Amino acid sequence: AAAFERPPGLEPDIGFWRRVYSEINTSQGFIHDNARLDIVYATIDFKPGESKRSRQRRVEKAKSDIRDTLVSLAKGKRDNLSAEQKRVLALWGGNPDARELRAAADRLRFQLGQADKFRAGLIRSGRWEAFIRKTFRDMGLPEELAALPHVESSFHPGARSHIGASGLWQFTRDTGRRFMRVDHVVDERLDPFLATAAAGRLLAQNYAVTGTWPLALTAYNHGASSLRRAKASLGTSNIETIVRNYQGRRFGFASRNFYVAFLAALDISRDAERYFGPLDRDRPDNSRTVRLPEYFNIDTLASSLGVNETVLRQHNPALLDTVWSGEKHVPRDYRLRLPSKVAAVAETRLNTIPDSERFATQTPDLSHKVRRGDTISGIAAYYRVSVNQLLAMNGLRNRNMIRAGQVLLLPGAAREGTPVALVATAASAGPTPGAGLHVPENTEDKTRLFPEPSPTEDPVEVAVAAAGISEAEESIGQLAAVPESLTADPSDYSVAADGRIIIQPEETLGHYAEWLGIRASQLRRLNGMRYGTPLVVGKRLKLDFSQIQREEFESLRLAYHVDIQTRFFSQYKITGSRPHVLKPGESFWALAQANPVVPVWLLHQFNPDLNLSRLRAGTTIAIPVLEEST
Repeated sequence: AAAFERPPGLEPDIGFWRRVYSEINTSQGFIHDNARLDIVYATIDFKPGESKRSRQRRVEKAKSDIRDTLVSLAKGKRDNLSAEQKRVLALWGGNPDARELRAAADRLRFQLGQADKFRAGLIRSGRWEAFIRKTFRDMGLPEELAALPHVESSFHPGARSHIGASGLWQFTRDTGRRFMRVDHVVDERLDPFLATAAAGRLLAQNYAVTGTWPLALTAYNHGASSLRRAKASLGTSNIETIVRNYQGRRFGFASRNFYVAFLAALDISRDAERYFGPLDRDRPDNSRTVRLPEYFNIDTLASSLGVNETVLRQHNPALLDTVWSGEKHVPRDYRLRLPSKVAAVAETRLNTIPDSERFATQTPDLSHKVRRGDTISGIAAYYRVSVNQLLAMNGLRNRNMIRAGQVLLLPGAAREGTPVALVATAASAGPTPGAGLHVPENTEDKTRLFPEPSPTEDPVEVAVAAAGISEAEESIGQLAAVPESLTADPSDYSVAADGRIIIQPEETLGHYAEWLGIRASQLRRLNGMRYGTPLVVGKRLKLDFSQIQREEFESLRLAYHVDIQTRFFSQYKITGSRPHVLKPGESFWALAQANPVVPVWLLHQFNPDLNLSRLRAGTTIAIPVLEEST
């Protein structure tokens, strides 16, 4: 069977996105039905230089007129129809059900055209497509996946979304740090070559946990855990059934259309001249890399290699401003990318750099440990730096996402102010930042299938982003949101309709009791558990929501796991996985003990469908391969 199935029922949706990608550009847009994508009511043409407000007014006016027409037809009007009423009715086949028309009045949506962006992306793709195809081929992945950047970024390596996704493959910071180095010195999401390998690893993991490529691709946008829930709730892996019927809370228009948009992009990329005529694509990148044996200042490298800074920047977009400003050295073992002619003599020229310009260590970080009452604005004022600098350097999207005990990195130009300034600013800022989640040391259930670290002692505040695209001028994938901080985590942290949860690694009865605002003894009674009975990962547990809403419990639970995983992936990154066949008498626990660098929760994420309490000899376990990220 083909890796990328095309159910006949999805062909109208694929056709819609082919039109968006090839017929109308970013000065145009469709008003259409958001469920029946074959129903396109109107095309709006914007004027050159027209303001965003004016464009929005025109879109809303057009929607209002079409809505009025649909409501009128839904009331049964069929005589003395206006030309517009006849036209709209014809779009629905001439005699649609009144309820269908009334529902359609509430499903009007505007889609901005993308043809000019797609054409530019096709031209840019010439630089990297051959490399992407080879990389995926070597990884055993379908080469068709090379079309995905058309949906994600239009092959723009510097693309950034409003929620912090970056690069050709639009990795969020949290997901990116699973597979790449992402910090204040190097952000490998911005390097098309490094990010391609990372995208391959993420897609391979998505496929392993969802079982099909349509679901793996949808998970790239919406998260593997949500797609696993979709399969379980509907009892099928059929992509058409899932996109038509899954009612996940954040499974909106963008997620439902991600796979069909990919297929449309694949169609166009395979026959680009048919849609756009002759294209003069960028030539394939023929640059090469050289490994740096020590830390070097960027100016030293530029002068020694005979390459100006502009060329170095173009070839090494992963190096951040701290390097280009001289605050930080280019890291040891960094693979510096250079034009092929320069790379051919680079090793010889590097050897001529004097010892006085080689460094065994990185320039030390300046840092500030957050105290209770601190605010981002107060810290910035104290060190005489901008709030935006602090946010960018620490990968924070929200100035309120700090907690007591957290260590914030400071720009090299930071200068200490007066303690009074910090205290005064913090005191006037209102409530303490980061207040919210406090989990005490669990003292009740000491015997568990898996050991866990002590729960965090400091409050944690983590924003979990929701999936979605703005309504005004939405477009699939173009600088669009990647759903949530745990998007690459296939674990199910949700509460089922019956009030039960699936127990996950690193959780205890004490955690649940704290998040629920009750005593652990109440949970034991509710579940018929004796004192000391261990929690078993993968089993279900019934919860008591008498003191808290389910949504708040889920938020606290997610924040706890985000904190654990964020801390881990600040030190390690995933470079692949290896199979391990269980030997007689070998347990999952023994396997975890034999791989101390791999936490149990990550081992579980790579094997989410295994019943950990009933593993047999001969079972193949996937073990993630890790390396230090710095």
